[in-house]
Amino acid sequence: MILEPLLIAELVALGLCTGFLAGLLGIGGGMIMVPFISAILSARGIASDLAVKMAIATSMATIIFTSISSVRAHHQRGAVRWDIVQRLAPGIVIGAALASLGVFALLKGAWLAIVFAAFVGFSATQMLLNKKPKPTRTLPGTAGQLGAGSVIGFLSGLVGAGGGFVSVPFMTWCNVAIHNAVATSAALGFPIALANALGYIVAGQGVADLPAGSLGYVYTPALLVIAVASVLMAPLGVRAAHALPVQSLKRVFAGILYLLAAYMLYKGLSI
Repeated sequence: MILEPLLIAELVALGLCTGFLAGLLGIGGGMIMVPFISAILSARGIASDLAVKMAIATSMATIIFTSISSVRAHHQRGAVRWDIVQRLAPGIVIGAALASLGVFALLKGAWLAIVFAAFVGFSATQMLLNKKPKPTRTLPGTAGQLGAGSVIGFLSGLVGAGGGFVSVPFMTWCNVAIHNAVATSAALGFPIALANALGYIVAGQGVADLPAGSLGYVYTPALLVIAVASVLMAPLGVRAAHALPVQSLKRVFAGILYLLAAYMLYKGLSI
């Protein structure tokens, strides 16, 4: 599959949008990238079942670069809770390995698309509800955060998202300030993406019908184009997160997520 000008333009636009959203809302961008990469690959002759898996893997790999750019900008503002990162990261790596090396390779693309739709719909609902935690609730101890990290890493590995759809609600539920939760989620995106991307590469070795330029399930030409565009845009999203009414933006974004969830559900049921 050749990177013709139209394909490059589509990937650049996707990278710019996801990079901005990664900085603005603390998400890795996977919830946006997976449906669009899946559609782009399917339109160019890749079987739908394989396209879903490649979209999830490629999306996750781009988050490695997006998270670096985003967390650097958040760190400069002193918003990252590195103590939380240190406690959640080990569990994240364990959960990611279980998902990307095991369950991901065994599940068909149709099931992965349905699981993705369910979690994107859940994430959108969480954004709309904006439930306030009890004032006395705090983060669990080291063991509890290890377990929470494992769940975040595992779910992220199944759906190709950076974990913000779980980690931000979890942290705010434990009374971590929203701006700290968004910034810390961006920092957690790196271990999530790195562990899962390595798993997708190993799990995809020897898979038939992968297009030229693939590294396991990761389609590297798309990875490079999206990564460059998203890294350039992520700092602008961070700047906007500290200047705009994020809650109002979340309502709009939740509506978009419902549409993308509906698309992936349709795709999963039609494979």
